[in-house]
Amino acid sequence: MRTTASRFFVAAALAAVLAACSGDAGDDAAPAAKDAPPVLKERHDNFEAIGDAFKAVRGELEKDAPDFALIAASATDINTRAMKIEGHFPAGTSREDGYDTEALATIWEKPEEFKAAATKLVDESAKLAELAGGGDKAAVGAQAMAMGGACKGCHDQFRLDDEK
Repeated sequence: MRTTASRFFVAAALAAVLAACSGDAGDDAAPAAKDAPPVLKERHDNFEAIGDAFKAVRGELEKDAPDFALIAASATDINTRAMKIEGHFPAGTSREDGYDTEALATIWEKPEEFKAAATKLVDESAKLAELAGGGDKAAVGAQAMAMGGACKGCHDQFRLDDEK
């Protein structure tokens, strides 16, 4: 019985030491995530929401009778979020700065081109919201493609494509 109790205490002490060590290692292993500026999460969430809204637009356009009010609302949401893009990229928040992001340094190396790309999404999403009110599926579909082209143009130049 005495041997069993002493083994238990040794095992418990060893477990406590290991837990303390692994806790410290975990804190040291991920300082970038803990120290990342809030704007990284804000821009990620903003782009995720833009993607979700665009997916809703595409889903409606696949239907025989799309809900143009939903398309207009989604396009308006994209437009509102697109207006925030430029402010979500302060200097020092790129992949090259050590953050887990898809933002390439090209954003800061070519700021006028990046601003133009963001503005193009603002313009194309506003046109989509306006056209959706008319209920013309072909016109709305063509404008959704134009808006998608604005997304792709920016991604091609300013976003890491980790799927290649």
